[in-house]
Parts: sequence; C-alpha cells; structure tokens
Amino acid sequence: MSDELSNITIERKHNHVELCLHDDVCFDLKTSGFEQFEFLHNALPELRFSDIDLSTPFLGRRIGAPLMISSMTGGFGEAVTLNRRFAEAAEHFRIPLGIGSMRQALENSSQRESFSVVRKYAPSVQVFANIGAPEVARGLSATAIHTLLELIEADALIVHLNAAQEMFQPEGDTDFRRVLEELARLTASLPVPVIVKEVGCGISGECARKLLDAGVQVIDVAGAGGISWQKVEECRYLRRTGRENRFSPEALGELLNWGIPTARCLIEVAGLREIPAYEHASIIASGGIVSGMDIAKALALGANIAASAGRLLKALHEERLEETIETWLNDLRAVMFLTGTASPEKLQKKHLANKHRLFL
Repeated sequence: MSDELSNITIERKHNHVELCLHDDVCFDLKTSGFEQFEFLHNALPELRFSDIDLSTPFLGRRIGAPLMISSMTGGFGEAVTLNRRFAEAAEHFRIPLGIGSMRQALENSSQRESFSVVRKYAPSVQVFANIGAPEVARGLSATAIHTLLELIEADALIVHLNAAQEMFQPEGDTDFRRVLEELARLTASLPVPVIVKEVGCGISGECARKLLDAGVQVIDVAGAGGISWQKVEECRYLRRTGRENRFSPEALGELLNWGIPTARCLIEVAGLREIPAYEHASIIASGGIVSGMDIAKALALGANIAASAGRLLKALHEERLEETIETWLNDLRAVMFLTGTASPEKLQKKHLANKHRLFL
C-alpha cells in the first residue's frame, strides 16, 4: 500500500470518529422501530429483584450480560486509546467486544497496535475481528486470515456488509460480486465462527437465510435507526469538496435514510428459527440501541444479545462509558423484574404489546 493511500485511509478513520461524535449523522426519516412496542406488566413477578442474573449464553460461552460493544474503530493513532478503553469496559462487564474494520491492519503493519491493544486489556472476554464484504469477495488469503485472527486472538470473525456506505464513499469499493460464494468458502475453512453484520441498513429475513445457508453462524441485523453511514460519508465528502454528492436532491433524502428498521429486521430474521434448519441461528440486535429498554425489546423480539456502537462512543467521549453501560443493565433488570422474567433468554415476544400493530 502506498504512503499516500495509507494516509487517506488513516484520515478517513479519524474523520469517521469525529463525524459520529460531533455531527448529525443519525437517521431522521425513520427510527429503529422499538418505540412501537411496550412491555406487558406482570403484577405477580414471583422473583426477587436482587436475584436477577443478566448472564447469558453466547457462542458457547456465558457472558456477563446480553450486550456487546459493537465494531467501531481502529487503524489510526487515537484508536489505540479508544480501543483500550472499550476493552477495559468489556472486561469489567464480561461482555463481548467487536473492533472496527481491520483492512488497515492487512495493508499497513504500523497500525496494528490500534487493534492488538484490545486483547491486552480484555484478556478473558470474547473479542471479534472484522473485515469488509468487498475484501471477502476478492478472496482472503490464508496469510490474511491468520493475521486477522491472531492479531487479537479472535473468538469470531465479523464480516460487515456496507454497500450503501461504499456507494457514498468517494473512494468506496462497490464490487459486491461473489460475496456469498467467498463467505461459504470462509466459513468452511475458519477455526472460529463467522458473524455477518450490516452497518446500519439492516439484514432482511431473505438475506439472512442466504447467509445462514452459506455457513454463517450469527446474524447481526444492524438495522436503520442509529447512525447512517451514508450521512457520515456525505458529510465527509461535503467537507472535502464543498459540494454534495452526485445523487439528485429528489433522491438524496431517502438514500441517506435507506434501510430496514432494526425491529422489523429482528422479526424477520428471528422468524427463520421456526424452520428446523435455522433453529440454532444466533442473532445480534444493533442499529439504534440507546437504552436498556431497547436491549430488552430486542431480546423479546428474538435477539440473543444487543450491541451498540455510536451511543457508547459518545459515552466514552463524555467519560461515562461504564456509567452508561451500568445504567442500561439496571434498566434491563427492571424490565425483567416487571415482566417476571428470571433470565435474559426468557424474554419473549409474548411479553410485548404492539402499540400500533405495525409489525406483529
């Protein structure tokens, strides 16, 4: 990789974090859909609040709570500090940690510490490597796969699908041919599970079925409702050039808000479990997770765990990361108590009412 391309990538990674922290880059024409639901009160919970245990099984391990610090960053200098702090929080709460795209680690060895730091500060929890679909589509060599997994002693590999983001990114890679074919090859050869996630546009039931047929073990729906990476790239382009992207004003608003709401994704993907071939599929809910109530609703709609990136990045910036996670988990305990639910995996759709009957 040339020094010029490397510098552009480093600058892009830094810009992504700054834009997520300081600019309005969230969806504004649609929401995650969680607000359409409310929990049904159980006047006879038959349990003691202090006895509620948030630990839950995930990928063969028992984790401290059904929450994951989702993939965010890496590949530039300040990411060392950011990933260290996320790793410390993950270790404290005994929850999984996903890191940002590791393409930079494959292309520029000088940036590898920004990724490897997580295992130093999160020695006992699940840590997930991350690479993009275009890289997978081109075919990952055995050496590249070894680097991705060994650099952080990964417990799984996340492959992120980000077609809309790449389309808005001036230097984006929009060749998504052969992704499924190469995913099938990858899942058959890797010693760890493969997680496939979107980055904010959602995964439908139909797409999830194709991914599961390719050997993917975990679907992170990453639906619309949180950060719009189209908006991130549009803001970045506007800053660099002083003009909007190449799309028409008539289409731009909808394209910036393109995606399937997270709640709808969960209902569709969780519905696949009624088919015997997919009954053991694991589901992560991300995309607009901003509270313990959202975590609880995500679990009730079929997720095994929930995940958050943007809101936790802001919490870290405000020096209240651990406080935010603790508050979310306490809110989750409250929902479990008031629904009479003893464990996270027992929160189910029957505990929810649809306010407007839009989905159920």
